[in-house]
Amino acid sequence: MFYLFMADGTEEVEAIATLDVLRRAGIETLTAGIGSAYITSSHNVTIKCDIEAKDIILDSRLEGIILPGGMPGTLNLEKDANVQRAIKFCGEKSLYLCAICAAPSVLGRAGVLRGRKAVCFPGFENDLTGAETPDCFVCSDGNVITGRGMGCAILFGLEIVKAVKGEDTASKLKATLQCAI
Repeated sequence: MFYLFMADGTEEVEAIATLDVLRRAGIETLTAGIGSAYITSSHNVTIKCDIEAKDIILDSRLEGIILPGGMPGTLNLEKDANVQRAIKFCGEKSLYLCAICAAPSVLGRAGVLRGRKAVCFPGFENDLTGAETPDCFVCSDGNVITGRGMGCAILFGLEIVKAVKGEDTASKLKATLQCAI
């Protein structure tokens, strides 16, 4: 099971496209709203989350977390104690830490990208503390999966599917999505 955190200012395509791909693959994913079950995205779309972030349960069912980008959504995620608690838990248990766009900066400032490869929206590379930043749209390094931005959201979701359910499942799903890349 994954938690996909959303805060006011979250980039809605990064959140919803990733969520859609994971759910199509049969990966249980709950959306967790920061401060409320309702968030307003970076482009003024109101989204109802499955639960509030304060209600997350960090236990053996958890496979990882997902942080979508957007501004000020990324900053709002970083400020939230529940998100920080989940990052720490996943880091200590080697669970998946997934982030896209500006959100990999949250992982970088939390210290979990040291010695890892990670990508982000151009201009946030200095916030990926200790990471190597290859030139690609989506990057996997062990339990860390990162993506550059909104245009890579489906590929980002597929990379998570590949990590969790295998390349065959991800390839079959990609074919059904008519993904151009």
